Formats: sequence, C-alpha cells, structure tokens
Amino acid sequence: MISRRNFIVTTGLVATAVLASPSFAFSMNKKEIGLQLYTLRDELPKDVKGTLEKVAKSGYTTVETYGFSIKDQFWGLKPEELKKILDDNGLKAVSGHYNLGSFLYDGNTAELIAAIEAAKVLKNEFLTVPWIDEPFRRNIEDYKKIASRVNEAAKMCKKAGLKLAYHNHDFEFKKYDGVTGYEILLKETDKDLVYFELDLYWVVHSGNDPLKLFKENPGRFKMWHVKDKDKNNSDLNTEVGSGTIDFKPFFAAAIKSGMIHFFVEQENNFASDSFDSIKKSCDFISKNLI
Repeated sequence: MISRRNFIVTTGLVATAVLASPSFAFSMNKKEIGLQLYTLRDELPKDVKGTLEKVAKSGYTTVETYGFSIKDQFWGLKPEELKKILDDNGLKAVSGHYNLGSFLYDGNTAELIAAIEAAKVLKNEFLTVPWIDEPFRRNIEDYKKIASRVNEAAKMCKKAGLKLAYHNHDFEFKKYDGVTGYEILLKETDKDLVYFELDLYWVVHSGNDPLKLFKENPGRFKMWHVKDKDKNNSDLNTEVGSGTIDFKPFFAAAIKSGMIHFFVEQENNFASDSFDSIKKSCDFISKNLI
C-alpha cells in the first residue's frame, strides 16, 4: 500500500506538473474523442445503425447529434430508438444541435420544448444552438434580441437538467460600429447559464484568434469543434492534422478555455470517403493532441 507521505509527495508532483503544463492535466482526464454527426449527413439517413457502428470502430466515444425535428425526429427514429443504437455501440451523445429558430426569432416554445424532451431522452449534457438565419442577425439590436432569447432558453434548459450552448460560424465576427455580434452574445448572455461551443475553424477563418478569446472569456467555451483548414483552399475543410491549423496551442490552453468536450467535424473535401476521413482525424488527435 502507498504510504500517506508518498501519496502527498506523488500528488504534489502531479499538481506541479499540471501547473507547469495545462495540456498535461487535459491529457490526464481527456481520453474521449467526439464526432459531430453532421460530418456523416449523407450516410446517416440511409443507415443509422451501420453508420454509428463505423463511428465507434473509428475510435470515437462521444457524438454530437444534429437534424432533430418534431416531424421526423432523428432520421426517422424516435429518441429512444437512437439512444439504444448509441448505447449498443458505446457512444454517448453529450451534446446535440437543435434548431431553435422559431423560439429565437418569434418566441414560439413548441420547438424548444420538443428539443428539450429529445435531449433528455438521449441524456445530452448540452442543448446547442447551431445557427442564426441571416435575416435575424443584421445589426447590434438583432444580436441583443437573440442573446435575450438565448438567456430565456437557457433557463428552460436548466429546469430540465440541461445546459445551453451556442455554436458559432464566421458571421458572428462581423463588426457593427466596431463591435462584433459574438462580443454581444458573450456580453449579453448570462455566463452562469449560457455556454459556448467554439468552432475553431470558423474563428481562424474569420481572422480571429481562439487563444485571445480564451484569455478574455476564461471558462466559457465548454465545447469545441475541431476541423482543419485545407492547404490549397481555405474555404474547404480537411482531415485534422492535414491542413494549416496548428491545434496544439489550443489544446494546451484547454483548461483556460473551460473545454470539457470536443467534436471533430468535417463538412466537405473528404480524403476518399467520409468514414476514411473521420478515422484519420481521430488517429491524429489521439496520437498528437491528447
């Protein structure tokens, strides 16, 4: 048995190592690699079961869902049916992208309530806002209205045992009188209720620095999207580790960011097919980033 003295010495050394290298603490606790299932949007509607089996075999342990609707549920499957397939493959849906447009724009709660119920069945930790339609984000006042509605949605999520997060693209970094939409969302939302899923590709693509965001807003970025920028065409994605984005500094700052989950995403430009691409990204992250 380890003595109390040795335990104190050992834990002290670990604490010193953590302070010296934040990425060390991350690697100690972070062995899961997630996938945003939108990456496989051409495959899932054809064969949910077979697609998720391949996701698990590629090395992923968590996923982020997308595409839920009141009418079609998840690609024709009820949340209970999808949950069973996930369970059978050792996958956890820790987050889901849910379209909340009718609530964010008009205050209609039907879509939000349905999303919350689906998220609870899947045992999501986060219910994530994936997008704002262009007509509703044209000025500062638009973003303030969205922020207010996001706060309301977050309160409903909290009552249901969920957390609400907001996922960015690049349009949030457009300036209006010197202020970006993203700055408004960060400032006008309740930091104790509203979290952010930072899409690293879109931040870099917009000419901004994730590390600066981490420094200015420590702890708010509970999730990331990890997707790389193609070397020949910056408007396209590529497999993580095959493009121009250096992810090591971001992972080294994971603690400052607040990140607890991350998801590989690739929207286009697959190496040979989407399954090959997700395997390459997972392998690179496992060997080089965590």
